[in-house]
Amino acid sequence: MPVYDVETADEAVRIAISKTGEMLNPDLNYVEINMGERQCPHCGEELDPAFLAADESLVALELEMTVFNVERDEHAARIARKEIGQRLENIPLEVLEIEEIEDEDGGDSDETDDEPVEEAADSEPVAEPTDREDGDVLPEFEELIDE
Repeated sequence: MPVYDVETADEAVRIAISKTGEMLNPDLNYVEINMGERQCPHCGEELDPAFLAADESLVALELEMTVFNVERDEHAARIARKEIGQRLENIPLEVLEIEEIEDEDGGDSDETDDEPVEEAADSEPVAEPTDREDGDVLPEFEELIDE
């Protein structure tokens, strides 16, 4: 993520996370944004997530998103890249990790870690609680129950 008019690497990271959050919200407010890791290509030494030069910075960020109801890891990665990529135009994305997770009821879901990557664009709708009493049935279903 490019950041301009900054004096320190810490300031660049804070601004990059904030800018990324603004671009993703409110549609993708479930995407976790973290500092990325960088390594020296020659010696492998850990580097700060921000590269700062002349009051401008490039910041490495990692975005994490859970994708539901997919059959393959590649499908989860495509969904995550598409959803995040639509909101972070001209920002290169790379899938860093795909982790399969188990649902509470024993089924499998896929979780992807990307730089950036996203979460549940494809999730099942969640039923909202209603004010109905336990014995109340919607009128259109009463006929089915009577049969």
